[in-house]
Amino acid sequence: MPTEFTPWTALAGGALIGLAATVLLASLGRIAGISGLFNGALEQRGDRAWRIAFLVGLIAAAGVWFAVAGVAPRTGFPLPWLLAGGLLVGFGTRLGSGCTSGHGICGLARLSPRSMVAVALFMGAGFATVYVLRHALGVMA
Repeated sequence: MPTEFTPWTALAGGALIGLAATVLLASLGRIAGISGLFNGALEQRGDRAWRIAFLVGLIAAAGVWFAVAGVAPRTGFPLPWLLAGGLLVGFGTRLGSGCTSGHGICGLARLSPRSMVAVALFMGAGFATVYVLRHALGVMA
């Protein structure tokens, strides 16, 4: 399914993500890794409130964007595949000691060697997956 790449919205979205990560680090001294935030929000700890607020804001911002821009989220994906993908992402974030947001946005900005290796592996796995699915198997062409 082809998508429309719009550089200005991508740039604006990236700037907003960077701003949110910077504000969180500057105000609370915390890294904006979504898997870590989500895990911390599920645990019964004293710092749950800001984690829940950040996650609610993340979801609400997507809803506002869909409403204001008149863009609908992509549809047509079978629920079992979405659930399997979500479980694999959760497993991968535990295996990689963090997610793409924590390593890719915050870790690279801090020049973390561990994050550099993690991002290289994330990107390599993504490239390989696209190549195999689209070019080798002809799926989602």
